[in-house]
Amino acid sequence: MTRSRTLGTLAVVVGFLAFVEFTSGVLQGYYTPMLTDIARHLGIHDADVNWLEGAQLMLSALVVPAFAKLGDMVGHKRMLLISTALTAAAALVLPFTDSFPVFLAAWALMGFYVVWLPLEIALIWSRSRRMEGRASITAKAAGLLVAALEGGAIIGALVGGALIDVLPLTIVLLVPAVLIVVCFFVILFGVKESPEPTGGVFDTVGLILISLALICFTGGLSLLRLDGGLVNPWSWAVVVFGVLLVIPFALWELRHDDPLIDVRMFRSPALGPVFLTAGLFGVSVLGAQAPLSTFARTDPSVYGYGLGTTGFATSLIIGVYLIAMIAGALSFPFVARRISPRITLMGASVLVGVGFLMFLPFHDAYAQVITNMVIVGLGSGALVAALPAAAASAAPATQTGVATGLTNSVKTVGGAIASCVFGIALLHGVSATAGAAEGTAGSLAGYFTVWIVCGVTALAAAVLLVFVPKTAFTDPPVDTELPPIVSDPR
Repeated sequence: MTRSRTLGTLAVVVGFLAFVEFTSGVLQGYYTPMLTDIARHLGIHDADVNWLEGAQLMLSALVVPAFAKLGDMVGHKRMLLISTALTAAAALVLPFTDSFPVFLAAWALMGFYVVWLPLEIALIWSRSRRMEGRASITAKAAGLLVAALEGGAIIGALVGGALIDVLPLTIVLLVPAVLIVVCFFVILFGVKESPEPTGGVFDTVGLILISLALICFTGGLSLLRLDGGLVNPWSWAVVVFGVLLVIPFALWELRHDDPLIDVRMFRSPALGPVFLTAGLFGVSVLGAQAPLSTFARTDPSVYGYGLGTTGFATSLIIGVYLIAMIAGALSFPFVARRISPRITLMGASVLVGVGFLMFLPFHDAYAQVITNMVIVGLGSGALVAALPAAAASAAPATQTGVATGLTNSVKTVGGAIASCVFGIALLHGVSATAGAAEGTAGSLAGYFTVWIVCGVTALAAAVLLVFVPKTAFTDPPVDTELPPIVSDPR
């Protein structure tokens, strides 16, 4: 009876959190069909859309470690509320500016929403601490949350694609901002705080060090994308300096009693490959979104490639992809129970890799692109649900939020690197078609680069997971956190 009541309470929490992820999905799907329209509104090149993606990914990489640690310390709900309020404030700026710098800043600040899923997984893991099959429960909850996320992305993409064809951009951009405000009150009144926060003193020095490292690294990537950036030694120097700054951060964390990030987790045979997989997965799931949208919108009668789709037709491609992601997310816990979480993660990575490599011969027809994206979506959905849940199950008890957050942070860094590389690739060769439509489209060679990089990195992730222990991400035979069994006095 007690177990049923506990599960019922957890189900209610998951229900409210599902609405939060639905909102997150809307944000991720809604804008994609209109990226070309936003580019024209701001007077920028299609390849410069990657600046929006790169700036948001950079901020995301900065805020996730801090918010994840604060979630463990002071409560995951509290940090959910703060991040939602910041996201809403930024979204309300977008409809009322046509300045690219202002739009870019507001778009970047919307990146606070990326902390929602890791905070939610950590909250569920915390609330299920006395239940049998904790890892399985968390995996199922993660699948439901990701299904809600992708469902929101489908609706967001379809609605966004339909509205951009009939309404002014200002009105279209106002819709998600209102939804985020509603989401804030859902969290405020519907979600209970996670029990027993760890407390402690926040590692401010660690945050400053890792923030400087990420700013230099991602800032250097942005400099590489500027005209002549690839041959400018200062651009490369900033990137290298950002990488080197990780060394004093790691040394500081190793000496700190309550570190922002326990860097020893990267040496864990279970967690290390998961974090690396998340980074490689970020290349495709984050870095390839804008290129896929702009490729579909490119007019083949002008440039000789692309699909020439309208905003709504583009949103249908995205919708089918996201339906496949839902299927992948919901299937993961059932498949993992029958074979193993590790092998299931490997299979999901292979699907992503094969799907992107299929673009090389098959990209000329609408049906071909749909087929490729279904394969990619099945694998991506499983990975989005599985990676934070796998990290939570393998992490130390006091670092649950940090571990789940790190999957997002590392994934975000992978996406930021990919966004830079893809932006450069798409600009390469544009001059060859500059006479058509003022050369606003990317180059076909650039799109081939996107597909190859996404495919190879996903297959590399599958190879990394081979080295994870076979019993990783599963519940131990005996749950030591359950109350001890009292022996019969007779």
